[in-house]
This record gives sequence, C-alpha cells and structure tokens, in this order.
Amino acid sequence: MPFTGVFFIETLGALYTDVQVQRIFPDSKYFVDCIPNGDPVAILAQYEKEKLQDGFRLKEFVTRHFIFPTDLESTYRSGNKPILQHLEELWPILTRKPGPTKGGTLIPLPFPYVVPGGRFREIYYWDSYFTMLGLQASRQVHLMQNMVDNFAYLIDLFGFIPNGNRTYYLSRSQPPFFTLMVELLAVEKGKPVLLKYLPQIEKEHAFWMDGEKQLSASGNTYRHTVQLPEGIVLNRYWDDKDTARAEAYREDSKAAAQSAETPGIAHRHIRAACESGWDFSSRWFKDGKNIASIQTSHIIPVDLNCLLLHTEEILLEQYTAANNEQMAEAFRQRIAQRKTAIQQYCWDEAAGFYFDYQFIDHSITHQFTMAAVYPLFFSIATAQQAAKVALCIEEKFLQQGGLLTTLSNTQQQWDHPNGWAPLQWMAYKGLKKYGHTVLANEIKKRWMATNEKIYTATGKMMEKYVVTDTGSKAGGGEYPNQDGFGWTNGVYLKMSRE
Repeated sequence: MPFTGVFFIETLGALYTDVQVQRIFPDSKYFVDCIPNGDPVAILAQYEKEKLQDGFRLKEFVTRHFIFPTDLESTYRSGNKPILQHLEELWPILTRKPGPTKGGTLIPLPFPYVVPGGRFREIYYWDSYFTMLGLQASRQVHLMQNMVDNFAYLIDLFGFIPNGNRTYYLSRSQPPFFTLMVELLAVEKGKPVLLKYLPQIEKEHAFWMDGEKQLSASGNTYRHTVQLPEGIVLNRYWDDKDTARAEAYREDSKAAAQSAETPGIAHRHIRAACESGWDFSSRWFKDGKNIASIQTSHIIPVDLNCLLLHTEEILLEQYTAANNEQMAEAFRQRIAQRKTAIQQYCWDEAAGFYFDYQFIDHSITHQFTMAAVYPLFFSIATAQQAAKVALCIEEKFLQQGGLLTTLSNTQQQWDHPNGWAPLQWMAYKGLKKYGHTVLANEIKKRWMATNEKIYTATGKMMEKYVVTDTGSKAGGGEYPNQDGFGWTNGVYLKMSRE
C-alpha cells in the first residue's frame, strides 16, 4: 500500500498554531486528527486572506474547511451488559478497517487493527501488545495476525514502528514490544512465526541501535544509543524532533517556557517521554516533582533495556537455529554485556530495587517506579533480587485497587495515585515467574475488582484507575481519562482466563 493520501499538520502553518494557541478545541489532539476537505495549501492561503476581514471567526473557518473526528463514547454504550460480554462486543467497535485515508494525518494500514478508544483513534505501538493479550483470550487469532502484519508493514515502510499511525508520530517510536507480539502469535501458530518476522525484528533492533558504532568517549550519545565509561552501549528514549508536539502544541510550549533548558532541549525531553509511553511521570523529572525539570533523554530506562535484551535473545535463538554462528556469537556477547550492565547500573542493593540510571550525573535516579518489574518479567533478576523487589512492591506499591505506578503524587497521569493495566500485567507475570504467586494473585484480584467496580458504576472500561481509592476517578496529565479501552480490556480478559 503506497504511503499516499495523508498530510502533515505543519503544512497548515499559522492556521495550525492559531487554532492551538487560541484553544478553539479543549483537546489539542482534536484538530490534528481533523481531515481537510480540500488542498491544505489552498486552505492556508484562504485563511491568510480571510483572517484579515472584519468579523472573522476562527472556529467557523475550521468548521467549514475540515471534517471533525468522532470519539468512541459518542457512538457506543454498554447497556448494563455483563463485563465479559461488553468486552467481547467491543472488539468490532474498536476495530478499524484498512484502506486509503481521506487526506488526514492518519497513515493507512493494510489490515484491520484495534484502536484504544476515546481520543485515541489510531493504532498505538506498545498498547497493542496488551490489547493482543485480550484478542488471544477471545480467540481472535486472525485479528492478532493482522496486528502483527500491520506492524511488520510499518517497519518495512519506515524502518521502525512509529508511536502510532499518524504523520505527526513519525519522529519517534514506543517501547519495543514487537518481538513479544510475534511470540504471542507464535503460541497460536507455531515457532515458524518467529522466523517469518525475523527480517522485521532485525530492522527494528537496528533502529534502536542506530549509531552505536560511531560512539566514543567524547561523543557518547547518538539518537537512542549511549556509551557508558566501560564502552558498553545501552539505550535511552529519543525523538528526532525538538519542537512542540503537533498534538500538544499549547501544553509543550507552556512546559518548555517553564524549563531552565532551551526550548529545543526541553521539547526533546518531552517528546522522548512520549516515546517511553510514560507521558508524563516523575521518573523523568530531575527534581522528581515538576515537568519543567524533565530530563528523559539523560536517562537510561531499565524497562527499555530489558525489552531490547529480550529482542536480542530472540535474535540469538533464530541465528542459532539457522546455524549462523557468526551472528549468534555477536549476539551472545551483546546479551552478556547488556545483562551485566542492567545489573550494574540499574540495581540498588541497599534499596533492594531496580531504578533508571542518569548517565550525565552518573547516578541511579532512585525514583521508585513499576518499571522495576521488567527484570522479573524477562527473567533477568536473580531469585534474591526478585524477592527484594516483591517485598518492596508489597510494602510500597500495593493498594486496595492494584499497584501504584510511582510513589510520587505530581498530578501527572503516570504517577501516584494511578494504576495502569500494562504494569499490573508485567508485575503479575514477573512475580509468578519467581514463585511469588500469592502476591501476584492478590495484584490480579485487586486490579480486576477495580475494573469491575468502575464498570458497574459507569458502564465503561477506563484507560487508567485510581488504586488508592477505587471509588475515585483517575486524572492527571494533559487530557481527561479515556474509555474504551484497548489495553485495559486486553489485560482484564487475559487475567480472567488465567
């Protein structure tokens, strides 16, 4: 499918910035998802002409020249159905058909795909793995196949998987879960599936490791790669642009203005946090409190490096099976170095917990976050380390509604008091791998009960939940809590069938 029929929001120049600055829509993402009903260049020219006239109204102009998007909640209601019935009936509601676009920012995909819901009208990279857990539980194997094929298509088209299939997401990716999606599909269709997608797994790994060979002691960073003093290369989150995000122009401009950094550096850190999926969280803030101190690209995240280690282990498995000893040996060395480095730079024995590493200051961040469960999920931790992480989770993170994301209450959505489905799943499975079954099952029970309580009260599955008080509505961040909701549905369905 050719990459045609789309446009870049920047084409609209002053019209775009004026719409965002004047806030004619409450949600900054709304306008960038609108579809121009004519040539964008001609619309901009018409705007420059009309805006000088007496009585000009910006929203009326936009209404005349753009087709507005539709959110899920305006088209669907649960009707007090049992929760499992509701979730099964949501799959077709959340599924989008393939085919050419009508000139908006949406990048067409060749196969049907599942969107999260609400304001999220496109596919999202790391969300989709957790959504696929639910598709597996629902025996929607064909749709799982479609999802993997769409991501393989994006890798072949762009060399990586964008944050989502929008033109304004083409400067960054998201946590690299593609290999896990392929593994999930292989559970249903057999081991040869991994070999089928080996070219795309290799391309994605190359994207994350781009520039590693040109790193040196004096130039120790390039895009996603960071060389540490011992010469070991680990990874960070990064975005190729250093401007305000198209979908959050007003919010980013305000945050950058409050930062002590130059606008370009501040914007880069903000965008990198969006690539992490944790947008936003105290884990990225130097002072642990304010977005003005955001430093995402100065941090080596424990979760990202665990994901890439897993990708390297799958590549080793495939090269070994193919008797490609040269590549197998290269990846054995990669794996050994990354595993050692994760333990060296991200484990704190005194705290008994995994943390991110700030490579500019050469120090552990000591921000307690649920990213610490990734070394358990991927079997990197020792039994002793896992036991200490489990104790910390039980003492600090476990609440009546599930697990906290962090211990800091900053009014950001990826912080206290919110809990998120993907982190509940990673913790649940990671703890079970090390035999902490009682704690794992308690997390599962409390999280599912929270989902059920809010569903009974509202008829909705939410993007995130308050876990300290299961009667409260989750908030924080740049936009209202969304319903739908892809990864919440997926994790709940998978847990219900475990």
